[in-house]
Amino acid sequence: MAEFGPILALLAVALGLVLAGYGIASAVAVARRMDDSPAFSGGLPPVEHAVSRFHVRWYPVTMVFLAFDMEMLFMYPWTLVVSRIGAPAVIEMFLFLGILLAGVLYAWREGALRWT
Repeated sequence: MAEFGPILALLAVALGLVLAGYGIASAVAVARRMDDSPAFSGGLPPVEHAVSRFHVRWYPVTMVFLAFDMEMLFMYPWTLVVSRIGAPAVIEMFLFLGILLAGVLYAWREGALRWT
């Protein structure tokens, strides 16, 4: 157990410093009222609670966003290897983009992107 003494002492000192930091931060913190806080984005005051429910029309938009987010996730590694692989990699990426475009066109045709 003697070989763990310096490690335990170091952990105790680190824990003490973290707790001291939290204590000092809470002692000198200035409490602000919610009215004094600016809006997070858009600059307008909030009209609903932050954890209120979203309207159902936001979910298709979210799915389209996730589809294009996944596109970027797959395109980044593709850009790194396309010069080594050549034309087959370009053909595969255009097929992938075509499938995504077909999905967006289907969502558009079904009215998933319509707000009214």
